[in-house]
Amino acid sequence: MKSIMWGLVLIAVGVILGGNAAGLFDINVFFDGWWTLFIIVPCAIGFITEKGERIGNLIGIFVGVLLLLACQDVINYDMFWKLLVAAIVIIIGLAMIFKNVFSRKINEEIGKLNANLDGEEISAVFSGQNVDMKGETFKGKKLSAVFGGLKLDLRKAKIEEDVVINASAVFGGIDILVPDDVIVKVQSNSIFGGVKSKHNGDKGHTIYVKGSAVFGGIEVK
Repeated sequence: MKSIMWGLVLIAVGVILGGNAAGLFDINVFFDGWWTLFIIVPCAIGFITEKGERIGNLIGIFVGVLLLLACQDVINYDMFWKLLVAAIVIIIGLAMIFKNVFSRKINEEIGKLNANLDGEEISAVFSGQNVDMKGETFKGKKLSAVFGGLKLDLRKAKIEEDVVINASAVFGGIDILVPDDVIVKVQSNSIFGGVKSKHNGDKGHTIYVKGSAVFGGIEVK
């Protein structure tokens, strides 16, 4: 999906450049603030195509649009900062409200699975950790990365029921590799970080990922 979106963007740019060269039309691609498109377009594509945490992309869109308006003298830069702060507060507030409404069922399932979750936590603190559960039965796990990186490979693991992964990344990163024959559902709570899923499986047992990222990132793929 993301490659299709980028393909359409490139085709549109090519048509504009070609049309300008052929004299079919005259569209100025270097208008005041044209560089803000390098913020707006990637964030818009990410918001549409990526699963999981979208707050960062939404804030990026607002930043880009407000910068574009400032470059076009629609607003001044003093107003830009005031509107930016207001927009960020509103977006976070709306996200908190709607996240609770639409994620209620996921939260209930995560709560049930966490009640029976057992096992040691896998952590990476100021270090790197690579865990491959090939051939092992996976029943859920707690993961944490603090100023470090952690990778959990479940591609060859035995997943015989719905499971939950509680992942926390603080100034660190966590990668979770999952098999094709599972469903991934994400519930995230992030501050200047993100929880993303690139997995598109729609059958099999469900892996619930409850992620918390603070200046960090969690990615399921």
